[in-house]
Amino acid sequence: MMKCVDLFSGCGGLSLGFEKAGFDIVSAYDNWQPAIDVYKNNFTHPINNIDLTNENEAIENIHFYNPDLIMGGPPCQDFSSAGKRDTSLGRASLTYHFANIVCAVKPEWFVMENVEQIKKSQILQDIICQFNHEGYGLSSVILDASYCDVPQARTRFFLVGHIGDRHNQLNAIISARLSNKSMTIRDYLGDSLGTDYYYRHPRNYNRRGIFSIDEPSPTIRGVNRPVPAGYKINKCDPNGVDIKDVRPLTTIERSYLQTFPKTFWFHGTKTNLEQMIGNAVPINQAKYLAESVAIYCKNGTFKQPALFDLDEIFEMPNKVLR
Repeated sequence: MMKCVDLFSGCGGLSLGFEKAGFDIVSAYDNWQPAIDVYKNNFTHPINNIDLTNENEAIENIHFYNPDLIMGGPPCQDFSSAGKRDTSLGRASLTYHFANIVCAVKPEWFVMENVEQIKKSQILQDIICQFNHEGYGLSSVILDASYCDVPQARTRFFLVGHIGDRHNQLNAIISARLSNKSMTIRDYLGDSLGTDYYYRHPRNYNRRGIFSIDEPSPTIRGVNRPVPAGYKINKCDPNGVDIKDVRPLTTIERSYLQTFPKTFWFHGTKTNLEQMIGNAVPINQAKYLAESVAIYCKNGTFKQPALFDLDEIFEMPNKVLR
């Protein structure tokens, strides 16, 4: 069983997905106490409150566990389309810290998750060169979660590294296992929400605010607002909807759309819970990626001479799978 540690773990989306795929999560790391408290109450392994910008402390602690795989989703707000896309704000540098820690510990595998927009950044180019220099074969994909057993149209970039391997070795396995159709909320939850339509606050009122459960949810963000007084049906909204019958989803219902199980215990303020749920990697998407790694290991197709041609990996995927 592969031993894993989770960096920037939040409340545990990646951890739970990999655990469900049969991986052994031996430790997690974060520096936000509300998320740490939730994590502690849902897993039996330790979570360490360590600022991962303090690389020496983190590396020393992680070395103790001798992990086979390091995973993590460095905070992505500076790359995100929902933010200012300003990589000088400081959070984007956490991606460098993730890469530095991985290259110092040098596990056999690593998995990094981030928003799709990172593929346009210099930071990604820099860490790809760094991982390549350390001997990692790299596979990169952009996955739509709704094709990975998640009722949510959430696209995310994943970079997977395997020491001593060729580049892009996992891409075919990841692509081949995707569903033929996107998963809707009704597919996943049936009629348990008690409504056919719900409100999700748009970034501006020229955009859609009402959605059907017969489609994947839009990306779960870290905010959840009530229907504004006087909200008028937008031309982008579904036809024939009575606004009086529409409500926002609850915090816990939104966790279901991230495929957290109903047994997962969330506690804390509503604001903190919305943020940690919105920041999480959907559990089923993490499980899907973990299973792809496990299939690759089982097949043993990586046992061949390493070939590090950066032109291969710098051809970032421009389309979302599926």
